[in-house]
Amino acid sequence: MSVLTRPKLAPFTLAIAAALTLSACGGPAKDASGSASKGPFNTSPDQKRYEASKVPSIAAEVPAAIRSRGTLEIGNSKGGTAPLTFFATDNKTLIGVEADMAYAIASVFGLKVHYNPVSFEQIFVGLDSGKYDVGVSNITVTELRKQKYDMATYRKDAQAFEAKKGTTWRVTGPQDVAGRTIAVPTGTSEEKVLLDWSAQNVKAGRKPINVKYYQDESACYLALQSGHIDAYLHPNPEALYHAKTSGQTQVVGAIIGAGQHLQGLIAATTKKNNGLGKPLNDAINHLIKTGVYGKILARWGLTSDGVSTSQLNPPGLPIEKK
Repeated sequence: MSVLTRPKLAPFTLAIAAALTLSACGGPAKDASGSASKGPFNTSPDQKRYEASKVPSIAAEVPAAIRSRGTLEIGNSKGGTAPLTFFATDNKTLIGVEADMAYAIASVFGLKVHYNPVSFEQIFVGLDSGKYDVGVSNITVTELRKQKYDMATYRKDAQAFEAKKGTTWRVTGPQDVAGRTIAVPTGTSEEKVLLDWSAQNVKAGRKPINVKYYQDESACYLALQSGHIDAYLHPNPEALYHAKTSGQTQVVGAIIGAGQHLQGLIAATTKKNNGLGKPLNDAINHLIKTGVYGKILARWGLTSDGVSTSQLNPPGLPIEKK
């Protein structure tokens, strides 16, 4: 989740600071197969999500009030984009990689999961008030957020350039998009990255990037197919999902990192020092160790965004200097 994000996502940034609300069991895993209703993905209400058996030692770490309640209250973004958090074909069942991660974490605790789809900024309001236990909604780790929240990581944060299928050029740095027309959502960290790259190109004597904005993604994809733009820069999970389900586009490059020595990360987020940070971290590491985590990512085509271990409050995107 990045900084300056739309309610549907929070992708990560390249050396750009994040804001708080602007812009993330022993036993065999149970089967998560299901009829695919959109290309290779199951978007029906019958999700058959992956889960793990309760791990008593980790469950005992969960605050008593949550254990006695029997449910883990999850703050999710509503109106999100596949494959992060979105509604199934019945328009009421919350599905996606974020919903699956929350479900699996709760299973390690021996709890039922209860989703609360709200606008992105309301997730933090709910965490602050104690209404929600955890935010699982593509939330990027930032130094600013860490002042108020404990953050247990579970996925890399990345942005991708999506182009028309058959495109032969690739993006490895600013020089590859010099003079090209690239669409980007306004007010997002992707926009900041693109404008920064354009400035770097001009400074190096190359052509600037022709940055384009569209009111909705449908118009953006029409422009891509008609050749009015060369690529669309947006969150990597969304780009990969759209490319696989539409068959009309491909990812030609990704930005993974928040500066030369910092990897942007997505985290399960909870109110600081409420006692849930460590059990979240332990539960995610258990899911990684047992293979449940890998199956969840593979289910949504996001294996490349996986992490080998969950970290609790690792270095985050820096606080923006005024």
